[in-house]
Amino acid sequence: MAIEITMPALSPTMEEGNLTKWLVKAGDTVEAGDVIAEIETDKATMEVEAVDEGVVAEILVPEGTEGVAVNAVIAVLIEEGEELGAQGADDAKGAQEASGIPATAPASEAADTEASAEAVQDSAKTAPPSPAPSASPSAPGAPATDLGKDHGDVRAALASTPMKLADVGKGEARIKASPLARRIAALKGIDLGGVAGSGPKGRIVRADVEAAVVGGAAGTALIPTQAAEVVRPASPDGLIMPQVLDDRVYAPGSYDLVPLDGMRRTVARRLTQSFMQVPHFPLTVDIQLDRLLAARSGMNAAAPEGVKISVNDMLIKAAGLALIDEPDCNASYTDEGIAYHKSAHISVAVAIDGGLITPVIRDAQSKALRQISSEMKDLATRARDRKLKPQEYMGGTFSLSNLGMFGIKDFASIINPPEGMIMSVGAGEKRPIVLEDGTLGVGTMMSVTLTCDHRVIGGAEGARWLAAFKRYVETPEAMLL
Repeated sequence: MAIEITMPALSPTMEEGNLTKWLVKAGDTVEAGDVIAEIETDKATMEVEAVDEGVVAEILVPEGTEGVAVNAVIAVLIEEGEELGAQGADDAKGAQEASGIPATAPASEAADTEASAEAVQDSAKTAPPSPAPSASPSAPGAPATDLGKDHGDVRAALASTPMKLADVGKGEARIKASPLARRIAALKGIDLGGVAGSGPKGRIVRADVEAAVVGGAAGTALIPTQAAEVVRPASPDGLIMPQVLDDRVYAPGSYDLVPLDGMRRTVARRLTQSFMQVPHFPLTVDIQLDRLLAARSGMNAAAPEGVKISVNDMLIKAAGLALIDEPDCNASYTDEGIAYHKSAHISVAVAIDGGLITPVIRDAQSKALRQISSEMKDLATRARDRKLKPQEYMGGTFSLSNLGMFGIKDFASIINPPEGMIMSVGAGEKRPIVLEDGTLGVGTMMSVTLTCDHRVIGGAEGARWLAAFKRYVETPEAMLL
């Protein structure tokens, strides 16, 4: 009996991933728990374990394939001594192709990666003509039931592709192209009418569109159908304008276009949504660091070899304690209500190659500085290697972003939903200050800006939290009580 191996969901928000490496090959025997592949999500590269035992009969998605949808069939197992029947192979490949994944099949099959769309085109051709456009089953806006019960296969094929039913019969729908090719063309601003198809019956496939992007200067380019207007692909959510370069301003070949990887794409989408959808406001305060720096120096002098507390470690601890002191600020907005978290889980922004990730120090309020320091070093190292597990960078209740090491004096960060606040930490620097006796002196000062989700936290609550945080930083002994 054939057992399908599908693309796993390695995090609650994962929709697709890149199959970077197979650790088995056809004919290998695997047992439950064996590591069989490496999958790259938008945040990390993770190992995939087999959940069943058997023999690898066929690998359907080759390593290096990007954008593999969750639950797409990527390989097939059979029991030892069993042969993969033709029906089992066809079922597996059919499920794979319905998911939009190119199969490791003969060239005649691999050239067209989405067989369901072909069914749409063929069915549309054989549909009886209608005397009036308004009565046509494929007219724009026609409901699915208008296709008739004889066209249930067409509706099923449409449901598995991003093409809307109302699009059947429109000008572009008459162009023979796979849904994947259409998506890439929309993203890159390519007019499919000028692309030659290399697939079966002249159908346009992914390789044709990608070739058109590379050779844009020679033929197919952005869709400037009129000199005064550039037609741009529609935004998926209808709110964000697509970001493309007009080739009348930036000549093709005058720049290098590096495709977005999963992390960069996810960061761009999430931060854009946050900036647009979360009503936020900033609060800034100056904090004196002299006592904290003195305490840190003393702790490091007395610490065992290999232990070194950083200023950032102490800020994480202070933020955790302040969240417990001001529980109204340790909160997240939801459509059902406001979630007040019982513990302080601090997300710490770490810059990595190609983006940003926020590993989480859990229960920061109850951990010793030595433990926070050790965990932070480990998480940051594995974050840069993209080896974090989803539970290690998800589930924070508050974020901290520190650019002080780059000399940045102050800045305001974008909230990391569903967290209610994020604090931006600037550099500690010598500044003139007024001493308690009214005379002028010099102190080490640091500016921090707290960005708050106004749906959850008001100005008064945010100010109280900053006062609590400042108290812990300026009186570091309080962190040890």
